[in-house]
Amino acid sequence: MTGEPHFIFSYLPFWVPLYALAVLAWTSLGRFLMQVFVRPDSPNYIWRFFRLLTDWWLSAIRTVTPLYVSPFYLPLLAALWAFGLRFAFAVTMFALGLAPRISELRGAGG
Repeated sequence: MTGEPHFIFSYLPFWVPLYALAVLAWTSLGRFLMQVFVRPDSPNYIWRFFRLLTDWWLSAIRTVTPLYVSPFYLPLLAALWAFGLRFAFAVTMFALGLAPRISELRGAGG
């Protein structure tokens, strides 16, 4: 045993929210692209799954979005918010030292 933390299990507070925000962002983007081809009340199982995952997120984004933004573009805006939050979360965790490092900085002799 080297005493170093495990890359996955020691950093679960970093990985789980990062993964959840990625899923939210990509499904929002997928929903934006699919709405061109699928009716809003379609029984398509992929469309229903995307709506299940993103309906709550779109309603949250609607509360902070100006009303002149068309509902058609709301999933795209929600994806951008999720990507932005994911980036801010990752940078914050790295700055606090709570994220895994790929390599350690070494001195000139090491």
